[in-house]
Amino acid sequence: MDPVTILLLLFGLALLLFATEWLPVDVTALLLLAALLVLGLIPTREAFAGFGSDTVLTLAGLFVLTQMLLRAGVIEWIGTALARRARNAAGMVRGMLGTVAGVSAFTSNTATTAVFLPLVTGLARRAGIAPSRVLLPLAYASILGGTVTVIGTSTNLVVSGALPGAGLDPLGFFELAWVGIPVAVVGLLYLFFVAPRLLPEREAELEASLRAYLADLTVAPGSPLAGQTLRESGLGRDHGLTVVAVRRGEQTIYAPGPDFQIQELDTLAVEGPPERILAGKSTLGVFSKSEQKLQVEGSAPVRLVEAVVLPGSLLIGRTLREARFRERYGLSVLALHRRARTVERLGGLRVQVGDVLLIQGTPDRIGGLGDHLTVLGDLTEAQRDLRRAPLALGLFGGAVVLGGLGVLPLSVAVVIAVALALALRLVTPEEAYRSVEWPVIVLVACMLAFGTAFEDTGAARVLTGALSGVLEPLGPYGLLAALFAVTVALTQPMSNQAAALVMLPLAIGTATALGYDPRPFVIGITIAASNSFITPLEPSCMLVYGPGRYRFLDFVRVGSGLTAVTFAVSLLVIPRVWPF
Repeated sequence: MDPVTILLLLFGLALLLFATEWLPVDVTALLLLAALLVLGLIPTREAFAGFGSDTVLTLAGLFVLTQMLLRAGVIEWIGTALARRARNAAGMVRGMLGTVAGVSAFTSNTATTAVFLPLVTGLARRAGIAPSRVLLPLAYASILGGTVTVIGTSTNLVVSGALPGAGLDPLGFFELAWVGIPVAVVGLLYLFFVAPRLLPEREAELEASLRAYLADLTVAPGSPLAGQTLRESGLGRDHGLTVVAVRRGEQTIYAPGPDFQIQELDTLAVEGPPERILAGKSTLGVFSKSEQKLQVEGSAPVRLVEAVVLPGSLLIGRTLREARFRERYGLSVLALHRRARTVERLGGLRVQVGDVLLIQGTPDRIGGLGDHLTVLGDLTEAQRDLRRAPLALGLFGGAVVLGGLGVLPLSVAVVIAVALALALRLVTPEEAYRSVEWPVIVLVACMLAFGTAFEDTGAARVLTGALSGVLEPLGPYGLLAALFAVTVALTQPMSNQAAALVMLPLAIGTATALGYDPRPFVIGITIAASNSFITPLEPSCMLVYGPGRYRFLDFVRVGSGLTAVTFAVSLLVIPRVWPF
């Protein structure tokens, strides 16, 4: 059997496995690479070149820089600032969706959706809007924003990295913006005015990770809260915290009203999700006395974990002070969660079986908790330090500006920014390695090798020659429409990156065979692969699927219209910016 036939058979098999996901996409890609090597269809050096390519390094670096922005609380700060300035419900939702699209142009779609999810849910509840009316538009807005820059999605970077192998220039940093901005603007208008009419009203489900904790936070001298009433402070509206009691000297005020005035050194018993409590410590000028008194030896790393109180624990029936928790374990308790809501200060609460404690301390101390407390999960990475947000934003912005203006290659700018982020401890090495989506890295590297084999064996010429005969009567507009539609169809069952890498050589080869400039068809495939709206299989859509209580048909109903809008705008704009 000749090499071309073998490669086309491998291509068909890989397409089937990508679509069915009988194996994970990265495993399929590795098996494909192994088959190419075993059958001698590609030299070893070319097979592994993808793992050291600029594209792979840039992708890995951007994953780390996105984690840096999350750890510094930059994205939450943007969302909170927007919420504070919203004057009405409709303006709030539209402003939030526009902000999500803007942020997503420079960071991961999935990360942007994950960070804005609790913010948008809380804002919708306070505005009297069903969360199901806004969570799906949130996911779609993050996807739309990804089409504006080359780093907006990993798909854009993958396409850009594959182009030099086909003899084409990589995508410019803002090259996609010519079509990405019109697509995003028209798409957002669809989400503002059409999508809400198509979406059902369903109450959102709260995730387990959003369990409410009770914490004692003391107002520090000079805090912006001092002298403000609870209403003016925006603790509930802007920060997601409910004040259930206030300790002032020897007096405790339970369930204080909105006109209660906060004073310095007041201890506020606040209730809210752990990430809101942690963010409040960074931005509101408050501190935990328990944490302040904890002495951590040397430069030992500090972890934050959730631990449940088991039957037989020495803590049961006692307050944390009576049980001498800090002295016994060398750890501090920042907050406590109890299934039954309570109006009490953390310091006055007697521990019960099943209570969940938010505990901070060194790993060895946490490991010594014993048999009466079981660690449920590690929330260390949920901590945000907004004091470092300007530095994190400066590093990320510097990499984008230097790469976007061509002062440095984007890969070089990203690697430098990652090195500085690690050196300045904006992100730890462990967090950096965990933040990289390794399946995407493996998929891209292997498929770049497959693209090389596809060209070298002549399989690309055979397949595109056959396609050109079928598609020639359609003309350039028909060809662009056909390639766009096929790419959109492929992105539903398979990953966006895989769909783009499968379609790219076919589009370039067919356009070249018919005498067209391949650039407009490359742009069309990139936009089509990045905009997956019709099913909930896109990661951003999966994040809102449960909390919004959506059904599969909700995505089909709303996403089909948004896909049609994207398709129409792309066909109007692309030929005018990149002539055939």
